[in-house]
Amino acid sequence: MTDHDPAVQAAIEGELRLLDPEVRSSPEPLGALLHPDFHEFGSSGRRWDRATTLARLPVDTDPSDPEDRYVVTSEIRGVRLAPDVVHLTFDTEYGGRHAHRSSLWRRTAEGWQMYFHQGTPFSAEEA
Repeated sequence: MTDHDPAVQAAIEGELRLLDPEVRSSPEPLGALLHPDFHEFGSSGRRWDRATTLARLPVDTDPSDPEDRYVVTSEIRGVRLAPDVVHLTFDTEYGGRHAHRSSLWRRTAEGWQMYFHQGTPFSAEEA
């Protein structure tokens, strides 16, 4: 693990920004963090691409709703897989639901962008 690597730190900062309801509710900052080829296997079991994510998240996120403001992250770790690729893993708790999360971040001309994300639900008893 190289959590002190500047590339890993940049990916972690991007990940945390993506969890911010102010970012999630606004297509422009949200889009800046998602790679053009972004895709996700969500904790719901659905598959998402960049277009569906940009259409869904701003509508589904209310920054004034206390429920949307409290995503708890834990055990965030990262490793650089290549000069311009970082892999992050972490857990979230949101609205009583827990998920193991994994994402790939790529450095582009626009900065670090999420290329892939997967969420896998787990029960609190497994934690």
